[in-house]
Amino acid sequence: MFRAQNIKIHHIGPVSLSVEAGECAGISGPSGAGKSILFRAFADIEVFSGTLMLDNVIHTDMSGPQWRRQVALMPAESQWWLHTAGEHFPGTFPEKETAFMGFPPDVPSWEIHRLSSGEKQRLALLRILANEPKVLLLDEPTANLDAEGTKLMEKLIFDYQKRTRASLIWISHNPEQLQRVCHTLYYLANGILSHSGRVLY
Repeated sequence: MFRAQNIKIHHIGPVSLSVEAGECAGISGPSGAGKSILFRAFADIEVFSGTLMLDNVIHTDMSGPQWRRQVALMPAESQWWLHTAGEHFPGTFPEKETAFMGFPPDVPSWEIHRLSSGEKQRLALLRILANEPKVLLLDEPTANLDAEGTKLMEKLIFDYQKRTRASLIWISHNPEQLQRVCHTLYYLANGILSHSGRVLY
């Protein structure tokens, strides 16, 4: 379980929410409301007040890198710092998942600067899942993908969730997507996060 209690960051908060293992919570709201900033607090990247807990362990009992391996943030635009795609993956490259996402076997040798935004986004998800996090913070993960790419990414995410019982928090401006993928819906506006409904499958 992921739990945020009385989180305040910049103009946002206090925000509290809990996401059970195997649950997906969706967050919508107007542009500029602070959804991505809130995620940076959840990932313990920026200074905030309040308490974060993962399976009853407080975030301050872990180092920042330890927390972020378990509570993984996938931003709308992924960051890359080495020359090729394969250099960004710890251990064995996930060949099966990479093929599922439509990449050929030589993708580890691809140079980062030659990748499209959609290719980077798909590889960023594979890079995150390689660490087997318990929580995925998904910030518009399919924004740069076409319909087929979106379908594949959603399936990969939910196959992973089914296998690991990971908790998901999903930001999207697409209400149809949130209705499709989420159990619980929240709305962020004017610094306030409000519960806006529950989706029944």
